[in-house]
Amino acid sequence: MTEALLEVRGLVKCFGAIMASARLSLSIMPGEVHAIIGPNGAGKSTLISLIAGELRPDAGVIRFSGKEITALPVHKRSRLGLARSFQITSIFQGFCALDNVALAIQACSGHSFRFWQNARRIAALREPALSILEQVGLAGRAQTVAARLSYGEQRQLEIAMALAVKPKLLLLDEPMAGMGQEETEQLTALLMGLKGKQTLVLVEHDMEAVFALADRISVLVYGQMIATGTPDVIRSLAEVRKAYLGDEEMEGA
Repeated sequence: MTEALLEVRGLVKCFGAIMASARLSLSIMPGEVHAIIGPNGAGKSTLISLIAGELRPDAGVIRFSGKEITALPVHKRSRLGLARSFQITSIFQGFCALDNVALAIQACSGHSFRFWQNARRIAALREPALSILEQVGLAGRAQTVAARLSYGEQRQLEIAMALAVKPKLLLLDEPMAGMGQEETEQLTALLMGLKGKQTLVLVEHDMEAVFALADRISVLVYGQMIATGTPDVIRSLAEVRKAYLGDEEMEGA
C-alpha cells in the first residue's frame, strides 16, 4: 500500500474560546487532488496555514514525506517540498510574468535576490520559466507586467510560481475566488492538466470545480471533519447536504 505523502493526526488550534481545528485527522496520498470544503468559518484556511507552517498547532502531529514537521518553520517545510497559494494573489506586480517565475526558480535554487538583475539573462532561469508559463497557459504573456494581467491570469501566474519550486505538495487556498465563469473554467482546466502529476490540496467554494477536480473530498464544519470520501460518496451523505451543500446544489454538482 502506498504511504501517505501528508499525515495530519489530532490537530488542534484554538483562537481564544474558538476551536478552529478540533482534533483533525487527514491523509493526502501522492498524486491525488484532495479538496477541503465547508461553510465560511469552518476552519479550512486555518488547516491550510497549519499544514504550511504559518500557524503552530496547540496539539497534534503533522508528518510530510515520512518526516514529522509539526514544529518546522515555513521555509524549512518549503525546502521539503510544500508550497501554497493564497486567497489574495502574492505576485510581484512590477515584474513581468517571466521575471516572476524566474525569481521563484532563483529563490528555490538558493541564489541571493541581490543578483536578480543579472539573473534575468541567465538561460538556466529563463528557459524553465518559459516552460512553466507555457504549462499554465501564459507563454504569450511572458513579457507582460504582472499588474497588467487580468485577475485570472494573475492567479495562473501565482500557480506557475508555486510550480517553479517543484513542490511535492501544492496547497491552493480558494484559487477561484473573485473569478468570473470564463476565468474559473480556464483555471479548472489548468488544474485538471496537473491531475496525476502534482499532489494538490484544494480549498474551494466553487462546487462545480471541486467535483470536477477532486479525487477525494473532506468536509469541515466548525473545525470538525465530518466526512471524507470520493465525490460520489460525498454527494450521497445526508449530513453533508444538511451541513453545507444543500440538496439543490448537490444535485447540480
